[in-house]
Amino acid sequence: MPTTDATTDRDLAIPVLPSRSLQATVDFYARLGFDGEIIDGVYAILTQGDVEIHFFLHTDIVPGDSWAGCYLRMIDVAPLYQAFQAAQLPAKGIPRMDLLADKPWGMREFAVVDEDGNLLRIGQVLD
Repeated sequence: MPTTDATTDRDLAIPVLPSRSLQATVDFYARLGFDGEIIDGVYAILTQGDVEIHFFLHTDIVPGDSWAGCYLRMIDVAPLYQAFQAAQLPAKGIPRMDLLADKPWGMREFAVVDEDGNLLRIGQVLD
């Protein structure tokens, strides 16, 4: 879990995404290798290594209509991709996971849509 110490050796930007059920979100992301904690029943903090994502309770979100998302830029995207593959998410529908690919805009990336319709694009800069 993240440290409660307010000091850090780097600047951080942490996405905060909606969740219809924090327990379901924690369970889904556990399949992707994240550890999670629900705080006061209305907020969740999930981590995997240096990756941290927060979720707030929003019971009215419609997954197919969600516009929420974030981009996680990694030094090396392959280990996270391999960890996510273990969840065996489908390639279509909600949830889903796209294949890792080199994109014409200079990124090696893949995407995951979680059960609440949140889009996570995860990539690294190509050399």
